[in-house]
Amino acid sequence: MDYFIEGLKKFADFSGRARRKQYWMFGLIYLLLYFAVAAIDYVLGTQLFALIFSLALLIPSISIATRRLHDTGRSGWWQLIALIPIIGIIVLLIFLVQDSHADNEYGPNPKALV
Repeated sequence: MDYFIEGLKKFADFSGRARRKQYWMFGLIYLLLYFAVAAIDYVLGTQLFALIFSLALLIPSISIATRRLHDTGRSGWWQLIALIPIIGIIVLLIFLVQDSHADNEYGPNPKALV
């Protein structure tokens, strides 16, 4: 849960780097919370809460993905490749699972700081 809270604290910080574990734990907790909110919506017969939840976490999700791409030595603009059907999502996924690079223009290696 700490990774999720840390991601929310840096909700509009598009600079710096994020380790793989931080990014994927944020994604996992986001998914679990979304399923819980969607279940509440299902019981109530609405889609309002899931929509509000998704919109509220849109910017934090984009910012942590940008920091993750910075960790692999790429610009955050590479997220736009996901707009290309099928191939774009696969390429973006490969970029997101790659290991951290040494110090780069986006900051020091976060693995070295631990």
